[in-house]
Amino acid sequence: MRSLSDIVEEYDFLDGDERYRLLIELGRELEEMPDALKTDATLVRGCSAAVWVYPTGDAGKLHFLADSNAAITKGIVALVIAAVQDRPAAEVADLDITGALEPFDLKNQLSSNRTQGVPNMIALVKEHAARIAAG
Repeated sequence: MRSLSDIVEEYDFLDGDERYRLLIELGRELEEMPDALKTDATLVRGCSAAVWVYPTGDAGKLHFLADSNAAITKGIVALVIAAVQDRPAAEVADLDITGALEPFDLKNQLSSNRTQGVPNMIALVKEHAARIAAG
């Protein structure tokens, strides 16, 4: 998975439809999430599309699997995951993920339908991280 800083750099050079294509590409690059993990327990509430997030790893190196049934939404999920992937759980729990995603200006780049679930994705990732960090 690309680093968030690499994605920001590429995103800055693009506009309009090219940014949508980048998001779709990022979604395709997500590590495959087995269907067995796509359950009600891993479903992110409040998203217009179905989004699943599942933590793996341990407190020292938290790793997330994620998926969505919508291409653009899956790309947004990939951005959230890129911000936190393979970091210590305590660091992820304290990370300002919303701030890390500000360079993408998602609220102005995408419809409110596509971005309404982003705070819920972030909250779920941070909750998982805090729980794992606490042991």
